[in-house]
Amino acid sequence: MKSFAGPALFLDRSDINTDEIIPAKYLTEITKQDLKPYILEDLKLPGFDPKGKKTAKARVVVSRANFGCGSSREHAPWVFEVNDINVVIAESFARIFRQNMFNCGMAAIELPTQSLDVLFGYSGYGDTVIAVDIEAEKISIRGGGREDALSFQISPFDKALVLAGGWVDYADSKY
Repeated sequence: MKSFAGPALFLDRSDINTDEIIPAKYLTEITKQDLKPYILEDLKLPGFDPKGKKTAKARVVVSRANFGCGSSREHAPWVFEVNDINVVIAESFARIFRQNMFNCGMAAIELPTQSLDVLFGYSGYGDTVIAVDIEAEKISIRGGGREDALSFQISPFDKALVLAGGWVDYADSKY
């Protein structure tokens, strides 16, 4: 069973595209695991280091609107998966990226701006941990001696995909 909790990586920008998540030059790699060292390699944000400790420790990504836009490729969710990041929380997602996350048994959680602002209020704490309860549709966040809880909604089918471990496992259990 995949974990949907852990240290948070805050990427405070809209329109982070799939080429920033995993550069196209690595799409010739043979296995998902071969993608691992290149996560977010081309993402340019002030103070962000794709090879840094925060990225290496991250298990949850928090971002802004239109996450995963650009080229449609499964490699973008795969690079998160092989780096043990199974949750991305954003205001919105590019449609194909979002569905690829669910198809891989990973969570793409959409929250309104106000709720994202609560999460980003924790971005300055080095000890911020986010836990997502898929079944209860709840997010818990702890850091800097504070904690909050938020709710989200996910369609029954997308929830079933995540809980099953992805499309293949879901199909095997149903057909």
